[in-house]
Amino acid sequence: MGNGYSIRKRIVEGPGSPGERRRALRWEWVHEAFPEIGSMSVIDLGGTPESWLRTSIRPAFVHIVNLEPSSREPPASWIREIRADACDLPSHISDGRYDLAYSNAVIEHVGGHSQRMRFAEAVHKLAERHWVQTPYRYFPIEPHWLFPGFQFLPLNARAELSRRWPLVHTRSESWEQGLRAAMSVELLSRTEMTFYFPDSALRTERMMGMVKSLIAIKTA
Repeated sequence: MGNGYSIRKRIVEGPGSPGERRRALRWEWVHEAFPEIGSMSVIDLGGTPESWLRTSIRPAFVHIVNLEPSSREPPASWIREIRADACDLPSHISDGRYDLAYSNAVIEHVGGHSQRMRFAEAVHKLAERHWVQTPYRYFPIEPHWLFPGFQFLPLNARAELSRRWPLVHTRSESWEQGLRAAMSVELLSRTEMTFYFPDSALRTERMMGMVKSLIAIKTA
């Protein structure tokens, strides 16, 4: 596991890794799409304070909604966290209005079409503008497991790989835990993203000439 994690860190998560460089480029795209973001209020569905603190972008206010908040104390005066389900927001959040609804690699985790619909409805209700990114289903390397074609394998095989594959984000301790992990991710196609965000521009992020992720962007 240790060697697998070190390889994954060099590829995806560590400073200077290709994954880190792509995240930095994505932040540049956010600023390009919303040049006035420094004065905007942002609701981040499923994010973390760390992702905002690692970039030079500083909105006027960021309200982070996550099932598992990362800290008890606000890490910065312009960031607030709340424990909640983005698909079932409490009224004091769902009735609010923000300048931008933002989400990075979350919609593929919410659990099936009906939940994705609720997630998209929350995005549309919370703000006129949005940025919603998700890994592309047909990119050959599944991003959570870093295994070729993982998303197309039988569920039983995916559960077993969750236990044994060294490059997985979090190694499962049992087959049952691996099964839950495999079922918790459903990568999306262009058609699905266009259905959930019909009034958005769909930007593609590419790697090796192939589409790696999809970004639904609405700027006005």
